Amino acid sequence: MKAIRVHQFGEPEVMQLEDVADVRPSAHQIVVRVHAAGVNPVDTYIRSGMYGQRPLPYTPGSDAAGIVESRGEGVTKNIKMGDRVYISGTASGAYAELALCEESQVHPLPEHVSFAQGASVGVPYATAYRALFHRAQAQAGETVLVHGATGGVGLAAVQIARGAGLIVIGTGGTEAGRNTVKEQGAQHVLDHRAPDYLQRIAEITKGEGVNVILEMLANMNLGNDLTLLSRKGRVVVIGSRGRVEIDPRDAMGRDANVLGMSLFNADEDELSSIHHAIVAGLENETLRPVINREMPLADAQHAHRAVLEAGAHGKIVLIP
Repeated sequence: MKAIRVHQFGEPEVMQLEDVADVRPSAHQIVVRVHAAGVNPVDTYIRSGMYGQRPLPYTPGSDAAGIVESRGEGVTKNIKMGDRVYISGTASGAYAELALCEESQVHPLPEHVSFAQGASVGVPYATAYRALFHRAQAQAGETVLVHGATGGVGLAAVQIARGAGLIVIGTGGTEAGRNTVKEQGAQHVLDHRAPDYLQRIAEITKGEGVNVILEMLANMNLGNDLTLLSRKGRVVVIGSRGRVEIDPRDAMGRDANVLGMSLFNADEDELSSIHHAIVAGLENETLRPVINREMPLADAQHAHRAVLEAGAHGKIVLIP
């Protein structure tokens, strides 16, 4: 099979398309023929060596969608050969023609959801769901600020929050991105580069502040986030690219919480509940992954640059 392989950590050029042996399932494993693989920012951090060290060589990627090719002995999940599925993790890597998965990582993909959309689900939607409900304990009727709503996680959070009855404020740095956020259901959409956007948030909440902030770039925004919160408000830090200085009194005066969040910390029970909710949302069409562009698997180097570009909106997927 064809697969992207990384033999050393570094710039995107370390990824090369190679011929490797087909993967085969052991007990309780499933092999999926990949029709689309999702590209996530965390893939670039791992490839560069910034986010943990994994054994080399390896195939990047954890999210994909396709058709069940084969099953190992002892699989109990109600998924059979030929079924359409999305995956939320893989033992062999997603940037490939075949992906080897534990059965718990394989989930049904409704007929009306494209493979590209299915490849956009795993990390973004699970991250958004866990941030909103497992960490922030968000409730219907509360106001959530999705700070950086144009990317995969941000758009997922907008859709999930609206479906759960929250009032959504989304921000984006480009007009195209903000239009996408509005189309996905945010009641209020702001330009976080505008000089008055913090004042606009205060006006929207009538001075009471937002209950929950999902923060994609904490090193830039966390100090301001604390001034935007309501009493007992919560900031969930989903992404950060460096250190930040804050005034703790902004949290003290509001009894506010700053909550770290990594999807890798979720246990099996949490992941099971997350993906049951995601599958239901895909089925009833409250969740609709937005695709930015589809690129050939051989263009993985370019995809790793594009996923980190400022102003990018929607999801980038690779097509084997």
